[in-house]
Amino acid sequence: MSAIRMDGKMVSAKVRGSILEEVNKLKENGIRPGLAVIIVGEDPASQIYVRNKERACEECGIYSEKYALPEETTQEELLALIGKLNHDKNISGILCQMPVPKHISEQAVIDAIDPSKDVDAFHPVNVGKIMVGNFDFKPCTPAGIMEILDEYGIDPKGKECVVIGRSNIVGKPMAMLLLHRHGTVTICHSRTANLKEVCARADILVAAVGKANFVTADMVKEGAAVIDVGMNRDENGKLCGDVCFDEVNEKAGWLTPVPGGVGPMTITMLMKNTLKAAKVQNGILD
Repeated sequence: MSAIRMDGKMVSAKVRGSILEEVNKLKENGIRPGLAVIIVGEDPASQIYVRNKERACEECGIYSEKYALPEETTQEELLALIGKLNHDKNISGILCQMPVPKHISEQAVIDAIDPSKDVDAFHPVNVGKIMVGNFDFKPCTPAGIMEILDEYGIDPKGKECVVIGRSNIVGKPMAMLLLHRHGTVTICHSRTANLKEVCARADILVAAVGKANFVTADMVKEGAAVIDVGMNRDENGKLCGDVCFDEVNEKAGWLTPVPGGVGPMTITMLMKNTLKAAKVQNGILD
């Protein structure tokens, strides 16, 4: 029997609807959440991401400002803009689209954003808060995955959870969010011994390795929930995930497709973080 397909588009639409409701309530009280998006240079993928973020703001009733800076922008100029936005009361959240040109330090950019406006949750202060479990913002992709699991009634509590990939953006924070929900978590990577056996123990398997069709059916436990974070191109140039969909589909209990799984959730969680930032900055507690 095929796995239940976890529909990220459907979950995303649902979450965006509730964000719009909350944003409208805030506006009635004179509070308008706002997001500033900065892009440096002409990277085509970044241009698409930024357009999608602008569209999502519109859909969720969030005010947005876009700063498209030329490739030759200096680090000092970029940091000066971030400093200005840190003090702008119309802006609840600041996002600088990565990658930035090579002459600019990504870490310097991340460090410059006020942690209370860091809606990507990349600032060391917010990373530390995620570690201890006392956070305002969750990194967008792991947060989206948790929303999908909740929507499909998959509770990490007491379950074996395996995350393949240890990036600061997905792997590490994903492990922390599962741990905070009482999952028993293993992080795997390129140097993990017996990777196949470790993955095959997982009740919840998150693949965030960035290799097309890396996860095969023999790495998956019968009936497991498999979350595919990958966005790759196969040998024919077709978009695919980290999971070999067709064969894992026959073994897993739940499976996210690519596209249409985790992808739609990431920008939606950015909207949720921007809403949260506006609330926190105005002393509104959930």
